[in-house]
This record gives sequence, structure tokens and C-alpha cells, in this order.
Amino acid sequence: MSSEITRRTFIGSAAAASAASAATALPTRALGRTGARPSILALGCGSRLLAYGAPDKAAEAVNLAIDSGITYIDTAQAYGDGKSETWVGEVLKTRRKEVFLATKIRARDYDEAARWTEGSFKRLQTDQVDLIHIHNLWGDDDLEAAEKGVLKLLLKLRDEKACRFIGVTSHTFPETLAKALERHDFDCTQMALNAALQGRSTEGKNLPPVPENSFERIALPVAKRKNLGVIAMKVTAQEGLLGQGAGKADIEPLLRYSLSLPVSVAVVGMPQLDHIRQNTQLARSFTPMPQDEMQRFSVEMSEANKLAVDRHFCCHEDA
Repeated sequence: MSSEITRRTFIGSAAAASAASAATALPTRALGRTGARPSILALGCGSRLLAYGAPDKAAEAVNLAIDSGITYIDTAQAYGDGKSETWVGEVLKTRRKEVFLATKIRARDYDEAARWTEGSFKRLQTDQVDLIHIHNLWGDDDLEAAEKGVLKLLLKLRDEKACRFIGVTSHTFPETLAKALERHDFDCTQMALNAALQGRSTEGKNLPPVPENSFERIALPVAKRKNLGVIAMKVTAQEGLLGQGAGKADIEPLLRYSLSLPVSVAVVGMPQLDHIRQNTQLARSFTPMPQDEMQRFSVEMSEANKLAVDRHFCCHEDA
């Protein structure tokens, strides 16, 4: 009798655990051709994780994100000069198998990038990272420097299985990112994709507000054609688009817009625990925004925010 009760108790506990897991699970999407299927919402661990101010507070945020269904963690060596990776690593030393882990390397020189990467692995307390990006391409000269150095390193690390996939990110130069994606065998790419970026100026040029001048129109189609995993970032322009009044919006339409693009994941910085709770619930209930609504929302947000967005990205330091 007792063994039967024990068996029933075990089955009941397993069923309850499975139901709890299903209740917190977020929708997933294929990450391009990689075979990975992370949650559609990622935890951005840049300045917004550093805003928690202390390792224990940051750990609480990362643990809450994972417990709430987020399976994609986005960090970088440049975030707090390694502090973000250190804080993330303290959590992942016991939860590494639960997440898809992405980091980024800013160095362009091969040897310097190798040193930075070695430091990243130590801080993250892992011997394999799922994805390493070349961090923030900044124009054609920067692409050339990356091709001579850090790109060769990442190809080597992928061959050695130290990282499963490689990618490249950019905040400001859609043309340069498109060139990089056309030329090289990347698995993923991360780019600024939000509702206010249509017609943003680039390279100091005062271009007219037309939709051709954006990552959405220039780099995203290349990534889609090559079946790359696409990660959207700057969904709220670091909360600059949030609020009331002209050119402002709640998080729901901003996140919905970015996730309605042909992307795999949207990275969002969440400097408060309530943001994690709210955004995971929004991801859980996500439905695509109709195309006509996306167009209206994008025109409205872009026209109202053009100068502010230009200012933000021309001087943006992703750290």
C-alpha cells in the first residue's frame, strides 16, 4: 500500500511540476537555421541589469526571468567592463542548461579579442557559449577591421565548439551590417528594430524620413533571405519611447511591433522586477500586429521621434 501511495504521490508531483512549467513557458521561435528555439523574449543584461546595482539584486532579476519562462540571456564583455557577465555567470553556474546564452566581443584585433573571449568564459563560468557576436559594427572601416581579426577568431571558436554559433550586431549602420551578412557565414545577427526607426539618419547625413533608411528595410531582408537567426534590440530605445503623449507608447505595442517583424527574439532590458513580470506576460499572450496597424504605428512613432532617435543612436555607447 505504501509503495502505491508513494508512486501516486510521485506521479502527482511530476504532473504538477509539468503543469507549472507549462504555465510559465513562453512562445518560442526557430533561431534561423541553428536548430535552437529560444523564447521570443530575451533578458537584456546591459545597462538595465547593471541598474539593479548589486550582484544579489541582479541575480534575483535573472532568476526571476528564467523562472518566468525566458530562455535567452543576452550579455556582453562591454557591459560594465565584464560586470554583467560576472553577475550572469553567478546565476548560470547552476542554471546553464536552462538558457541559450549569448555574449558579444567589442575588440577587433585577433589577439585582443582572444583575451577578451577567454575572460568572458571565466566570468560566465562556462566552457561553451551558445552565441558570440561581433559587437556593434560601426561603419565600413570597422567591418574591415573585424574581418581581419575578431571574425577569424569567432570562426575558429565555432569550429572548436567553444561557441555553437556566431553573429554580428549593429545599432547605427544598416548598410554595413547588410554587407557583413552578405559576405560572411554568420548564424545570427542582432539589430535595432523598433517602431520609431523608419527614416533614421545614418553616418551624420540628414536623410528624409523614408522607410528605406532603416535596419528593417536594409539589413533585415538579407538576414531573412539567408535564414539567419534575427534578434531585435532597442525595442523601447532604452525606455525613450515609453510614456504618454506624442511619440510615446506603452510597452505592449512597442514589443508587439518588434515581435511582429520576421525576427526570432526580442531583447529587452528590464531594470525592475515588475518589468520582467509584465513583459513575460505580454510575450505569453502575443499575437501579431496587422500590417496596416504596424505601418500606421511606425509612421506615427518615427515622425514624432526622428530627432531624438537620431541623437540617441549617433552617440550611443552600448555598455
